[in-house]
Amino acid sequence: MAISRRQFVQGLALAGAGSLAASPFASNALADRSRPTSTPTAPSVPTKTGVSGRVVVIGGGMGGTSVAKYLRLWGGDKLNVTLVERSPAYTSNIMSNGVLTGQTTLSALQYRHATLASRYGVTVVNAQAQGIDSGAKKVTLSTGTSLTYDRLVVAPGLTFDAVPGLSVADYDTRFPHAWQAGPQTDFLRTQLLGMRPGGTVVMTIPPAPYRCPPGPYERACLIAAWLKINKPGSRVVILDANPKIMAEPIAFTEAFTRIHADVITYVPNAVLDHIDPATKTVYTSALTVKADVLNPIPPHRAGTIAAQSGLVNVAGRWAGVDVLSYESSAVPGIHVIGDAIGTTMPKSGHVANAQAKVTADAITRIFSGRPLDSAPATSSACYSPITMSTASWLTGVYHYDPATKTMQLSKIAEAPSITAGNYQDMAKWFRGLMTDTFA
Repeated sequence: MAISRRQFVQGLALAGAGSLAASPFASNALADRSRPTSTPTAPSVPTKTGVSGRVVVIGGGMGGTSVAKYLRLWGGDKLNVTLVERSPAYTSNIMSNGVLTGQTTLSALQYRHATLASRYGVTVVNAQAQGIDSGAKKVTLSTGTSLTYDRLVVAPGLTFDAVPGLSVADYDTRFPHAWQAGPQTDFLRTQLLGMRPGGTVVMTIPPAPYRCPPGPYERACLIAAWLKINKPGSRVVILDANPKIMAEPIAFTEAFTRIHADVITYVPNAVLDHIDPATKTVYTSALTVKADVLNPIPPHRAGTIAAQSGLVNVAGRWAGVDVLSYESSAVPGIHVIGDAIGTTMPKSGHVANAQAKVTADAITRIFSGRPLDSAPATSSACYSPITMSTASWLTGVYHYDPATKTMQLSKIAEAPSITAGNYQDMAKWFRGLMTDTFA
């Protein structure tokens, strides 16, 4: 390997810690991928690595795409890698809050898997994985065909529970959570556009863990900034089931108490009891409030195929793994990465990308008969827009603790202030992460 997995991951973590050089970033586009950027020469798939085998990857999001790419880059051309993904394109959850304010579009956040095939030799199959036979080492597809494997990587993402008073169908037709970027995101924007001036947007935040810890607070801030311009006199009420702000407390406390104090009401310890869909009234342990626009972010759990395959064994919701390799603690030979797993790390696209590299390294070691890396590192980094032109950031580095056999936070940093420079740097961070995953 030209560069070690640990060097690569730790380098990306440091880049997330506000050390990125400033880059042009139009205030009217949170994700403008059409702008010219310099692209380094793409790495090539090595030959004669001594590694061979068949790996099937289920799920083409941040984790699944990254692991497929790095399996080929680190395993070489004799490592047969097949990615199974039902959708023709992945829509990034990162930056998708910008769709709500009209600063970007869903189409600008879409990434395809063609480069995996053309540049790295990954076989991409657009189908639904319907079942896993771990004994026969076989994945059954919606096409009626099946794939055999020596090692399987499952990156199934999440499924969302119904909150009391609503059905899962209500998210698509009445009260979008928009916590999976897609039609619900556009639907929520439409509702905001149609809201009366002086109206109330109510958001509910489920108990942790949930995808993207700062995400709900970021969304509230962007909506508040947009309301000030487009719906004067309106407000945002955040009903947080958690006892405190779960990420970037410095930035979001500043946002809620000063920058958006005239618009945002933040209520912690607001455990949801139920929602009355007829009146759009939200009942919690701390407050009852009626909404004009209701954005209930529901509790999450591991994607359906993880549960169907016996991989869910943590709190009845998450897949347990050995973080030295991300091999399932329930079913040998299957690795699980991304939002679906129950670990000490946050659920985010950046973290899924980092976990994918650890997994790719581990699988190539297993195939070549080498011991696993006994001291893996992963990183978590994100930028959070606070207004439509300023942002904060947060980064953390995790190292393996052999005593607890978990990843422990060894370094953490939060932006000391909310600035326009951070907002500009956000573009470079996002482009770098998505290029590392999809290009």
